[in-house]
Amino acid sequence: MIGGRYELEELVGSGGMSSVYKAYDTLLERHVALKVLHEHRTDDEFVERFRREARAVAQLSHPNIVTVIDRGEDAGRQFIVFEYIEGKTLKDCLDAEGRMPVRRALELAIEVAGALAFAHDNGLVHRDVKPQNVILNGDGCAKVTDFGIARSLDVQGVTQSGTVLGTSSYIAPEQATGRAVEPATDVYSLGVVLFELLTGRVPFIGESFVSVAMQHVNEPPPSVLDLRPDVPVRVANAVDRALAKSPGDRFASMHDFAAELEACLAGLGDEPAEDATLVQMAPVVRASRRRDLRAARRWPLALVAFGLLLLFVVAAAAIWAVRQVDHTGSLAGSPPPVHAGGQLKPIRLAAAGSYDPEGSGGEHSSKVPLAVDGNTSTSWDTEHYRSFAKHGVGFVLDAGGTKTLRRIRLTTDTPGFHAQIRGGGSAAGPFPTYLSPVKTIEGSTTVELQPKPVRYVLVWITQLPPANDHADVNEVKAFR
Repeated sequence: MIGGRYELEELVGSGGMSSVYKAYDTLLERHVALKVLHEHRTDDEFVERFRREARAVAQLSHPNIVTVIDRGEDAGRQFIVFEYIEGKTLKDCLDAEGRMPVRRALELAIEVAGALAFAHDNGLVHRDVKPQNVILNGDGCAKVTDFGIARSLDVQGVTQSGTVLGTSSYIAPEQATGRAVEPATDVYSLGVVLFELLTGRVPFIGESFVSVAMQHVNEPPPSVLDLRPDVPVRVANAVDRALAKSPGDRFASMHDFAAELEACLAGLGDEPAEDATLVQMAPVVRASRRRDLRAARRWPLALVAFGLLLLFVVAAAAIWAVRQVDHTGSLAGSPPPVHAGGQLKPIRLAAAGSYDPEGSGGEHSSKVPLAVDGNTSTSWDTEHYRSFAKHGVGFVLDAGGTKTLRRIRLTTDTPGFHAQIRGGGSAAGPFPTYLSPVKTIEGSTTVELQPKPVRYVLVWITQLPPANDHADVNEVKAFR
């Protein structure tokens, strides 16, 4: 019994600062969530800050914020009482289901943004926005909890790792370096949450709190489009802006971030099938098309007949052309397609090693020559992964000098993996030149490249095939 009225029933969560229990309020005869600070958090300054913040959060009455009911002390230990939400955390949902449909991810992010904007308007910054602190109730609505009540107001960087340990995946650069938190701090953390909802993973991965925190400070986050190409560009841009290193480069306020997410959601259209398209047909465009069709019915008969004749001629020519295409993708009996710079010509690529910046630095380097030996029965392959949590892994090929490539053809016997072609000036990396977007590689896939001069080409695998725990690349052919 806590506080003379709350019967503890079960432990539902525990962290470095406190434990949370499901409890029964014997006075009002209802279940509540009760957070009890750990015994070692008893210094006067911390307790006073805790009390002050508890009072502040108790003033937040918002449909997407878990309500604070009571605060008290029992045997010298501080506790807070919240409304009890029967449901799962957003983290539970991500662990069980992985990345979410774009529409659902935006809807949840908008609800969380609304809660945080309300808190900011009332002078409170959350400081620990993460999926574990968002509960989905029985209706699937997001309820934000844990507004830093059991955390120090001023995070003193990575030296006090116990204060923020477990939150480093979502920590803003200014938090990681010990600077003061502000509303833009929550914008960054919510940007990380949205990144995870869309891609199924966080932007930065490391073996320790410090390594992840320093990536937030120093490293550019990967693009959402690299990991999930079907996400609308405007949505990806909103995430990029929220994840800007400098608070001044992010959205001016959480209200602005929420407004942009609302616009992104509206841009998806009304049909569920339009959830993740890059180009949306606006209702006014559909209406205009109907008006055009009505106008077409009034065209003179002779003009309609001419149009049908022209359509027949074009279709016949297209059918003839398709029938002439052989398995290489060129017209049978004709030279390869011609670009402004001349005909496409094959060039020989040489193995230059593998590239695994988040692992040991290389992965099956001795097998890279098998990807360019002209034999599709041999291959370079990735390691076998139980869970592929890297930004990517790949191998490097040498073009034999700085050259402008226009096409690469990949052949694989593990279809369905995602890959991107990048370029650079060193076999050891980095590879800052993006020659192609991320593509799904099937049995034999031709990738058109941006015509940019590079010496070394990186075949960068960002996602393993759904039916395998590894990816094979049997052969790579390049053309210029």
